[in-house]
Amino acid sequence: MNPFKYSLDNKRYHTYNYYLKQKYHTKVAKVSLNAGLTCPNRDGTVSKGGCIYCSGDFANDGIEPLQQQFKTVSKIMSLKWPNCKYIAYFQAGSNTYAPVSQLKEYFEPFIHYPDVVGISIATRPDCLQDDVLDYLEDLNKRTDLTIELGLQTIHEKTAKLINRGHDLKCFVDAVKKLRQRNINIACHIINGLPYETIEDMIATAKFVSKLDIQFIKIHMLYILYDTAMYRYYENNHFPLLSRENYIKVVCHQLEYFNEHVVVERLTGDGDAKKLYYPEWSIKKVTILNDIDKYMKENNIWQSKKADIQ
Repeated sequence: MNPFKYSLDNKRYHTYNYYLKQKYHTKVAKVSLNAGLTCPNRDGTVSKGGCIYCSGDFANDGIEPLQQQFKTVSKIMSLKWPNCKYIAYFQAGSNTYAPVSQLKEYFEPFIHYPDVVGISIATRPDCLQDDVLDYLEDLNKRTDLTIELGLQTIHEKTAKLINRGHDLKCFVDAVKKLRQRNINIACHIINGLPYETIEDMIATAKFVSKLDIQFIKIHMLYILYDTAMYRYYENNHFPLLSRENYIKVVCHQLEYFNEHVVVERLTGDGDAKKLYYPEWSIKKVTILNDIDKYMKENNIWQSKKADIQ
């Protein structure tokens, strides 16, 4: 018997698919959108060049109008899932890094857009000024809103090395401010950052699991050609996280999250044409299958250690 109940396909963690099906009773897919926004870590406000692992390349490049981007992608998805509903996913850049008047132009059209059930906004914790938070609070009352915040690591030494541009306190404060407004949060963390041990990665998950977040996204570090991370690796050759250890770390990280935290991602897929490492990340399905296998073989499930931290 599967020890975990929040799954439709015998997983041992709270799957995003389960969450969406329970909430909307139909297939729901995310449509990635690019509003053409930059971030304070790229434009010189905080730093230049961005996080050293970031290529700065995103789908659409913000050239097409947002509603046209949505129509193009959702039309393709509808061929596979004819009765699909959608979440408008503002993925590229820091999508609260603009005046509120400009943000309204981006988000408001999707409030009553046909078949759109919610809006997901990726941003940085240092891009949530009070007037932006007030607007998001209002938006949250009119749509199913999620704010996606990148943390990546709790370790300040690593954050400085990767040029993250904000400290842990900034992230924690952002979480508190969003939750005070009853806004759902998805947190991103990365395994395999330079010089971090397995214990460091698990410590990040343990810390995040104690915060009031509703979704977690876990993925591996990508080293992409033509990034500062690639140049740093060429000069320093820090230890790289193996496929086997990635699977092990993810499984043990999940043990610390309570059962109600929705696991939105456990792996990722960098651009294969630009990917230096890890090549094994391209085969996402096999990674997910081996995560399932490791959890079963080691009698692991999400929340197993949530009460013994």
